[in-house]
Amino acid sequence: MTGIIQFSTPPNTMNPIGPYSHIAKVGHFITIGAVAGVDPVTGRLAGPSAAAQTLQILDAFEIMLNSVGSDLAHVVHINVFLKDMRDFDEMNTAYVSKMGARKPARTAISVVDLPKSGALLTMNLTAVSEG
Repeated sequence: MTGIIQFSTPPNTMNPIGPYSHIAKVGHFITIGAVAGVDPVTGRLAGPSAAAQTLQILDAFEIMLNSVGSDLAHVVHINVFLKDMRDFDEMNTAYVSKMGARKPARTAISVVDLPKSGALLTMNLTAVSEG
C-alpha cells in the first residue's frame, strides 16, 4: 500500500491522553486507535456504566469517520477491550442499539487495566472510506 499517511484528531472528540492521533488514513484505509467513552465537552467519562461508555465511543467513531469521508457502515473490524467480561452483555446491548444490523468483524478482549482512569472499556477500529 502506497500513499501519504494522514493523521488527525477531529474537533468534538476526546483529546488523546498520550502522544498520538486518533486517526491514521492512507488511501481508502482508516484506522482509529483506542478510544474511551469520554464526553469531549466535559472531559469526563460519559457515565459509570459500560452502556454509556460504549455509546460515547460509537458516537466518537461516527464523528471521526465522518471527518475522513467514511461512516459506521464502512467499518471492517472493531476491537473491544473490556476491564471486566461481566460487562460484555451490557456493552453488546448498547453496541446493537447504535450499530443496528451492521455486524463488522469484532474481537472482545479482557484487559487488566486501561490508561483512562475509570474507563470500563476502550475500542479501536479499522474502516474504509467511501468511494
